[in-house]
Amino acid sequence: MIEITGKDLTIEDLNKIARLNNEIGLSRSALEQIQTSYEKLLHLVETTKSLYGINTGFGIFANKKISIKESKKLNRNLIFSHAVGTGEPLPGEIVRAAMAIRINALAKGLSGVKLEIVSTLLEMLNKGVIPQVPSKGSLGSSGDLCLLAQLGLILLRDELDAEEDSGESLFQGKLFSGKKAMQMAGIKRIEFTHKDGLALINGATFSAAIAALCISDAHKLFNIADAAVALSMEAMCGKSDAFHDGIQKARNIKGQIEVAANIRKIIEGSSFIDSLDQVQDAYSIRCSPQVHGAIRETGKFVREIITNEINAATDNPLIIDDNEVISGGNFHGEPIGLAADFLSIAVTELGAISERRTFRLLDRNLSNGLPAMLVDTLKGEGLNSGVMILQYTAAALALENQTLATPDSIKSLPTSANQEDHNANAFNAAMNLWKIIRNTTKILAIELYTASRGIDLRKNINPSGEMGVGTQEIYKLVRDQFPYHADDMQWGIELESFYKMLIQGSDLKDKIISILD
Repeated sequence: MIEITGKDLTIEDLNKIARLNNEIGLSRSALEQIQTSYEKLLHLVETTKSLYGINTGFGIFANKKISIKESKKLNRNLIFSHAVGTGEPLPGEIVRAAMAIRINALAKGLSGVKLEIVSTLLEMLNKGVIPQVPSKGSLGSSGDLCLLAQLGLILLRDELDAEEDSGESLFQGKLFSGKKAMQMAGIKRIEFTHKDGLALINGATFSAAIAALCISDAHKLFNIADAAVALSMEAMCGKSDAFHDGIQKARNIKGQIEVAANIRKIIEGSSFIDSLDQVQDAYSIRCSPQVHGAIRETGKFVREIITNEINAATDNPLIIDDNEVISGGNFHGEPIGLAADFLSIAVTELGAISERRTFRLLDRNLSNGLPAMLVDTLKGEGLNSGVMILQYTAAALALENQTLATPDSIKSLPTSANQEDHNANAFNAAMNLWKIIRNTTKILAIELYTASRGIDLRKNINPSGEMGVGTQEIYKLVRDQFPYHADDMQWGIELESFYKMLIQGSDLKDKIISILD
């Protein structure tokens, strides 16, 4: 069980909760923090005239006073009016990650919510109640309001408690109304009062969840990309000089040093490498330590930002001490938006340089003697197209990534009658990063698949050649799943299967990554 404290949730923990369904529990300190914060709020409600979102309206209506007697209705109206997202439902793993982040944020004890809010969210996660949350509608500034409000519909019980007002949720693989799913799971829905509704929906939580899962995916993608470089080098008899440790240390970028060391490690013992007389290779091979290394450094930076974010209190206002509720702007998603944009650019580059290596593998003028389009024999050229169109797909995905990587965080439109005059657009940035990660995984699958075929044909040219210890192992992993086919076939079927193995959990993926760890 993963213990939630409000301060030390890791991206690895979040990945286990979201994707492996690890159970979570609140630490003793978290329980005390939540309860103490709620008691402080109750005292402040009795002694303070204006508390934003507690006895006032929201956004442009912040100056409108609301009676504490109307607290339940205020909370009910907040959730109902804000649950207006649209689009296809988000994947369940994103929803689970967002729920865990919100639990962790509220566990810090700065939000003034009832313990029942947090414990109910926790129980939903542990029992597998996964709200259906639409994938569009958030600006990621006042938080992911409409998405979190959709989550709130599942928890909220108002006076009428109508089933049609309870949202929808998956439970045990089937879709039910939120009310029905909670009943089947044996979880009580609760009335929201005071700051419960606002604390639940105020924060760029879904944006952070997507970014965190993408960082986990990207970290694994970095090793897969290094493996792809090495296989392409084997197929094209690349030069090892560019990976010399002295060259990397002369620039002294840690990620670059790591990449070159990875590739040196797995090509060690190869007789294909350095077997031809070219002076140096093209940039897509020769500069891969510099490109992949810079991408790794970007990943480290983004990981630090998002790790801080998933351990932050992001609603407004916050109860900072015993005597004051302080309004601020921690809900603003700018840190997430900028970080997601930065990682989007980096992962787009990972796909772009991979596509260039795939292109070289298919061009007989650039591949150091491999057959055109990796057709099995000269006799088969024309009758067979080889893997020509795999590069088309890689190029199309690389071009799509270039559009998706255009920064979202620099774009803003005002909302709430200009009270909210600068918005982060963080959710769109995170969603585009999610798409780029998946596109780039497909591009790398294409390179690994193509390079493996190139190695087969290189062995025909040089039957006595030997691969490196690591590259031989990676090549065998690919070939065990996808045997060599001499003639044209539906390459797409195998590629789709390969992609799923790389984007999801699989022995193939884990073993490739472990070879480079």
